[in-house]
Amino acid sequence: MSLDEVRSVVGTVLQLGARTRQMNADTPLLGAVPELDSMAVVNVITALEERFGISIADDEIEGATFETLGSLARFVEQKLAA
Repeated sequence: MSLDEVRSVVGTVLQLGARTRQMNADTPLLGAVPELDSMAVVNVITALEERFGISIADDEIEGATFETLGSLARFVEQKLAA
């Protein structure tokens, strides 16, 4: 699993197009990317589950998870290691 893979999932789900390439680990997500609303969060979670073969419970998700692209990638890494 890499940051690039998580970036790709986020970019695809949110339909960010060329903006996806400019995203790095420090790129803020929640509150900074207008496309990332509450429904989009659910869609991103579902896409991450499908892409990485993980299961994410509702109580595992908190605002800090979606603070930056890097925090989201670290969350996925932790799920894969569990």
